[in-house]
Amino acid sequence: MKNSIKTMLSLAIAFVIYSPLAKAQNTPNSLNQPGYYHMALGDFEVIALSDGTTPQKLNELLTDAKPGEVEHLLKQHYQASTIECSVNAYLVKANGKLILIDAGTSDVYGPALGHITESLNKAGYKPEQIDAILLTHIHMDHIGGLMNGDKIAFPNATVYISKIEADYYLNPANKAKAVESAKRFFDGAEQKLRPILIAGKLRTFDFGGELFPGITPVAGFGHTPGHSFYAIESKGEKMLFLGDILVSDAVQLPEPSITSVYDYDAGQAATTRKKALAEAATAGYWVGVSHISFPGIGHIRADGKGYIWVPINYSASGRGQ
Repeated sequence: MKNSIKTMLSLAIAFVIYSPLAKAQNTPNSLNQPGYYHMALGDFEVIALSDGTTPQKLNELLTDAKPGEVEHLLKQHYQASTIECSVNAYLVKANGKLILIDAGTSDVYGPALGHITESLNKAGYKPEQIDAILLTHIHMDHIGGLMNGDKIAFPNATVYISKIEADYYLNPANKAKAVESAKRFFDGAEQKLRPILIAGKLRTFDFGGELFPGITPVAGFGHTPGHSFYAIESKGEKMLFLGDILVSDAVQLPEPSITSVYDYDAGQAATTRKKALAEAATAGYWVGVSHISFPGIGHIRADGKGYIWVPINYSASGRGQ
């Protein structure tokens, strides 16, 4: 009888101790945390890195549209006027180097964003391993992650930016002439890029040649004065990183003339977008886009007078086709 009582007490104690643990282990996680996505491109490897997502009111962000046009196009794609906008960066493994395209936001926009380092770690890499960072342009969702407070976040990386872009945003005279809403971009350059320059780690480039074997900057002006695309090519395969020349596949692919309130020169941005989309659709190469739903990799396909987005096919092996 005593043994039976002991057994029952032991079972009761075990239940009290272990049932919360079991319950915790079986509690579903309602948050999607993709973090990173691998893709092979010839001998190169591309790893999309998620900085997070943030709500964007596309009916306010997108301009040069007919009344109700943005809402209509969004509805056709089963999207509301406010969507969760991805912030993507890309790690390219090429010729023994680790090259990051854009650096995310760090703590600039709060806890929903700023996860590039976390995603990089999940993918198996550390900030100290990055050899180079290629910036598409000087907006905080692309350069914010260059600094952690007053420390350089990627201490061994050389940062590359077009000379046109750097000369414009690092010139106080240009800030003085800018409209009030654009002055924060100059402040961002001072906070995040000036320390890189002072440390001797900033390199500017002119367009017309490779930065690394198989990696070439391409002029993509309009969103900012010196906005850059980056083309990577290996064994006959190509991917073009478009930065912010395309911010909504649902709206700007069917109607490439629709622009963004953040465009420095909206007319030039629209012209650049039309040219880039036409080339990508005709040639059939991959594109990587900073704000299309993670991982932001896919193809552009012609569709009537516009285009449609064909996202990468999910692949556990990393081939993607």
